Amino acid sequence: MGERIYVREIMNSTDEPELSIAVCRVPPGVTTQLHSLSILEWYIIESGGGLMEIDGVSTLMGIGDCVRIEAGQSQRITNTGESDLIFKSICRPRFTPDTYTNLEK
Repeated sequence: MGERIYVREIMNSTDEPELSIAVCRVPPGVTTQLHSLSILEWYIIESGGGLMEIDGVSTLMGIGDCVRIEAGQSQRITNTGESDLIFKSICRPRFTPDTYTNLEK
């Protein structure tokens, strides 16, 4: 669990290469791995709350909030609550492992 996040893919298929959707869970007090994607991504917060960092700029996020993360931007999210942070990740085109770059040393 190097990324410090649990991901359950809902839709990610070569039959639909233009989009993927996943449900992500971050435990309380955990910050996900600093990374970037070579694709466009949106987070939609479903439960809990956290501090979203994109290119070094932090924003508090809560239920119903949505953020767009451009390709190449550095990103991570910290669960600042006492329960799991759950959000949907929507990627365009679809997420594949080669679109992910670990930015931590």
